[in-house]
Amino acid sequence: MATERPVRLVLDASLLLDPVGAGAPVPTLRPGAEALLRRLRHSNLGVAICHPEEMPTTVSGFLEMAADLNSFGYISLPAPTGNHLLNELMLEWSRTSSCFYATSTVDEDLFSELQSHNWKVIAVDNECGTKDSGVVNIGKLQELLITLATLIKKEIASSSILMVGYAMKPSREEDFAKRGAFPLYPSQNGLIFVPLSFELPLASQLQEVDIILHKMTDEIISIDPNCSISFPRGISFSAGMSEVIRFMEEYPDFCIIDPFKNISPLLDRLQIQEILVRLQELGSEGRPKLRAPHSLKVINFSGSELQKQLAEANLSFPLIVKPQVACGVADAHNMALVFQIEEFSNLSVPLPAILQEYIDHGSKIYKFYVIGDKVFHAVKTSMPNANLLKSSSGDEPLTFNSLKTLPVATKEQLLLNRAQDNKSLNIGVVEEAAKLLKESLGLTIFGFDVVVQEGSGDHVIVDLNYLPSFKEVPDSEAMPAFWDAIRQSYESKKGKVQT
Repeated sequence: MATERPVRLVLDASLLLDPVGAGAPVPTLRPGAEALLRRLRHSNLGVAICHPEEMPTTVSGFLEMAADLNSFGYISLPAPTGNHLLNELMLEWSRTSSCFYATSTVDEDLFSELQSHNWKVIAVDNECGTKDSGVVNIGKLQELLITLATLIKKEIASSSILMVGYAMKPSREEDFAKRGAFPLYPSQNGLIFVPLSFELPLASQLQEVDIILHKMTDEIISIDPNCSISFPRGISFSAGMSEVIRFMEEYPDFCIIDPFKNISPLLDRLQIQEILVRLQELGSEGRPKLRAPHSLKVINFSGSELQKQLAEANLSFPLIVKPQVACGVADAHNMALVFQIEEFSNLSVPLPAILQEYIDHGSKIYKFYVIGDKVFHAVKTSMPNANLLKSSSGDEPLTFNSLKTLPVATKEQLLLNRAQDNKSLNIGVVEEAAKLLKESLGLTIFGFDVVVQEGSGDHVIVDLNYLPSFKEVPDSEAMPAFWDAIRQSYESKKGKVQT
């Protein structure tokens, strides 16, 4: 589902340039302009920047560079000639498209002609506004996208169009947006995506959207490791996310993907372990065993006490040491591979920690992504077997960050692993696990990692995470599944509320 007519947006140069630096030899963008341009690159709208012909070439050149010539078109607005203020291109767009013009300067004559050709005008940051009742006045540039989205939805005049407000860190937002995940032009199943700005009052924004999509774990300020992590106890969030949480407490029937309480178990590796242990019943005759890694929680690395705990848990070296806090804080991914008890002395992994058996898996890890009812997977190169890591450790624990400095097998090690073990993945077993996890967690989009243990062939789930990038899944498959998952979650929530 989409609009029958393309949507065109023309940004007047005044909207992007900082008026404080007007006339300066080096122009600058006004606050919020860079984020606006970044988001519009992936909006699926036809966007152009409009500036007067007499604008100095240094300024027009700066705008072209800031906006990226490969992403936007440029048109100049000619000086008035007779009764015509619009050039031929803008007149042609008015006949074939739904057109919007955004500016921070008031020109009543221009506005009148634009409106006579069915353009919608949005005036931004005008203290006195405009006397034209047909012009939409907004106070800040950050309001432009949600205002535009609301107008597009009204233009389509379809009750089936849903607006999704998303709250993510810029880097993660960009990862999704550049793949086409967040179109402002309606997706094929009728979703419009707009960023929720924590710089503006959230209440007014949330009144306009139908669904909230968020990455809660990116908005965590701190987690008290001494608390049993259970949302929201022991967790501090950014001011913006705290406001979203308060909104959901007040309006529990509002659709959010996904509920905070459903995500909170994934913040705690001990709770993840308890979830995964319950999947072991999937093993049956003639099929590989599916299990969680054998693990132990510790609150200190004291040698004598730790030796006893390891024996009681039937754990042997080597061991991988992970913080109990699984995500959301800076050191959640600081880990170590320990080969003997003495190496726990002065170990820098945060406490409390989870000790897990290190599983030789031929340097091959299977990344599974659950997106609504769809399950995808990809194969990636992983850490070498323990004997290869030990030979290069120099009798020291091997410390690393699993997101940045994970030791990955070399080509030679991969060839050696293939020759030594040829255990293959049983996709059916893992897909059954994916469905059970979806039911038990109540999540729309999540991922988990599986390794196949050399020798036994056990399928071991070693990680579980919320809203991964699923970048290994082709966009042609991932994006429709992503949009359908969001829509299905909304319709399911709406059905439950009505009944």
